[in-house]
Amino acid sequence: MVVAVLTSAASCSVTVGNGSSESPKPGAEGEAGSALAAVDELTVKGRAPKTGFDRARFGTAWADTDSNGCPTRDDILKRDLDDVKFSDGVCTVVSGTLTKDPYTGNEVTFRRGASKVDIDHVVALSDAWQKGAQQWDASKRIALANDPLNLLAVDAGPNRSKGDGDTATWLPPNKAYRCDYVAHQVGVKKKYELWVTAAERDAMRKVLADCPDRALPTGGNPTEAPSRFKAR
Repeated sequence: MVVAVLTSAASCSVTVGNGSSESPKPGAEGEAGSALAAVDELTVKGRAPKTGFDRARFGTAWADTDSNGCPTRDDILKRDLDDVKFSDGVCTVVSGTLTKDPYTGNEVTFRRGASKVDIDHVVALSDAWQKGAQQWDASKRIALANDPLNLLAVDAGPNRSKGDGDTATWLPPNKAYRCDYVAHQVGVKKKYELWVTAAERDAMRKVLADCPDRALPTGGNPTEAPSRFKAR
């Protein structure tokens, strides 16, 4: 896979809570191609009901949509871990080290079957469902669920506290990573034409106002999975 890899960034802090967040710093504007500028290109609408959401709507977990012979989960582990070891030499990751977890900044050990490492959907599938994905055909939902642009190996603890939170309701505890995290949420939502709520847009602007030149992440897989993949 060729992807835009998330990297550590300068500190970008924001207060997260329910409801609208404060406006960004006066005069903070993103240059063309920046994540901040892209925020204003996102459609703003209310959150749709969660009715009908099921993980199966996004296909079988970790489908090999890029046809490289490895499940998506293993592809992301290979990309994000150091000292990777395989059971078959090329694909099935059995151990490795997340040297600097993006969400906490800590080192986390991966051991298959007893792992403290999750593969997070940066834009949660339930959040996507409530902001446009329920209207898509199955191939686009499968593509989102397996797109490396939207996937990140992280510490399981904070990831599971995230749930289906968006920028307005959850940010990584590691403040130094927040600019990159939000930039990737913007990149995914722009690529897949997902909408944002007004509170979410304002929270995105607030975080990215501290890093207005942060480039909008791009790349990843096509937005349509091969026809052999099916979903409910």
